[in-house]
Parts: sequence; structure tokens; C-alpha cells
Amino acid sequence: MILVTGATGTVGRALIDQLRAAGEHVRATSRHPADARLPAGIEVVRADLGDSTHMAAAMAGVDRVFLLSTGPAIPEHDAVVAQAAAAAGVARLVKLSSGRTGDDTATDPIPTWHRAGERSVRGAGVPWTIVRPLGFMSNALHWAGTIRAHGAVHAPYGQGRIAVIDPRDIAAVAAVALTADGHDGQVYTLSGPQALSPREQTAVLAEVLGRPLEFVEVAPEQARRALLEHGVPADLADAIMALRATALAAFTSVVHDTVERLTGEPSRTFRQWAVDHAAEFCSAAA
Repeated sequence: MILVTGATGTVGRALIDQLRAAGEHVRATSRHPADARLPAGIEVVRADLGDSTHMAAAMAGVDRVFLLSTGPAIPEHDAVVAQAAAAAGVARLVKLSSGRTGDDTATDPIPTWHRAGERSVRGAGVPWTIVRPLGFMSNALHWAGTIRAHGAVHAPYGQGRIAVIDPRDIAAVAAVALTADGHDGQVYTLSGPQALSPREQTAVLAEVLGRPLEFVEVAPEQARRALLEHGVPADLADAIMALRATALAAFTSVVHDTVERLTGEPSRTFRQWAVDHAAEFCSAAA
């Protein structure tokens, strides 16, 4: 049985779909199982990743684990899950990390949190694989509201480029690492097939949606203020802004062939992702 944490997010849900298609037995964790809305046949258990008792129960009968944690609690949550996996005798653990943990110059919060989590995973005594995507295509969904209301994308760092990846491709690599031999002790950096700026992503979305879209570059201070006004805690807002600023660094614009090497399929383009999600830029339910 495979335990999937972060099961209701973009990567976790895609991974569950792929594992089900492969005939794997999957258990998912959620803080609110009744609201998880996962496919029939998926066992959903209530678990807080920071609660060792919850995680010990969730590990019962599990032989492989996909670990996805987010935010400032990443170091704590990764340590708890890794220790629970070791105590349960889990044979394989795949951690979703951040591509920028591989950049020694990156000292901002998100890579720092993930480096601590990676240390816990490596030190737990469970065979591990670490997956490090450079950036997510799905982050463009944050623009859906202003696209619907104003036909515009408002974002900082308009010229910075990141080789963003479709979460489905991240899930595909994780599925390979969970179900096939030969990946223990490996660190895989993942990217999409092209480094794109927010301005270039906006142009692709305009073509796919069949409507003109304006890109409006905003100052970083204004973007941070908007996060705070939407209820994002200050420490997380700072982490998000530091992540956005990485578009200006060369490290995140490098294209890697990892997806194709491991899955046999080329990584999906931003245009393909946009076609799949076009309705979410048109519907108020996005």
C-alpha cells in the first residue's frame, strides 16, 4: 500500500489518479477527510503531519510513502513523517522538495525549509528519493480572478523566467520512484520543456483563451501587500515573494530532461497545461 500525503493538492491528486490507473492500493491523508473529494476506492484517513500518533496510525500496513508538506512547518512535518515511516518499516519514501534546495546561493525560506526536511528524510533510515521541481505551471491559476474580471495578469518580475512544470509530470516521476526499483538515494531536479516569464505565460493564456490579456507588472512591495490583504501570514508572504524573485536567477531557468528520462514521455508544455485548465480561467469556481 502507498500512503500519499498532500493528497488533495495538484500533485497529490494527480499522483493518486496515476497510481490508481496502475492498480496500486492507495491510502491518503487529510486533516478533513469528509472534504477530501477523492475518487471512490481511495482510503482517506484523518492525519495531521505534525502529529506522531496520527502518522503512526496512518502508516499501518503501508510499504511506500509519498511525502508532500508545505509552509513553515515543513521541517517539523517531514521529521515526523520520516520517523513514523522508519518505525513502520516502510521500504521506500519519496519526498517532494523544491528545485532551489540544489542552489547553494538560495538562503530564503522555502529552500531552507526543504533542506531541513530533506535532512530528516535522509537520516531516518528509510530508502528515499527526493523530487525537486523548479516551479509549477499551476501557479498561474492565481491569475484566474483578474483574468476573468479585468482581462489582465498582475505580477512582479515580468521578465524573469522559470522552467515551470505541469504537476502531472511531477506526479509521473513520483509514481515511477514509488513503483519501480533503482531510484533509492536519487535526487531528481524537474522542469518543463521551456523557461517562461509571467509575461510570456500571459501571452500563451491569451492565445488559448481566445481573448486579449494585458500583462501588468507590479512592484514587489505591491505584490506582497496584496498577499497580506488576502490573509497570507507575513512570514509566508515573505517566502512567496522570495520564491517569485527567483525568476530573476539563472538556476530556475535551466531545462532538465529528467521527466522524459524517467517516464519515457516528454514533459508537457505550458500551452498543453493551459488548454487542460482553460475553463478555470473562465469559471467563477476556479
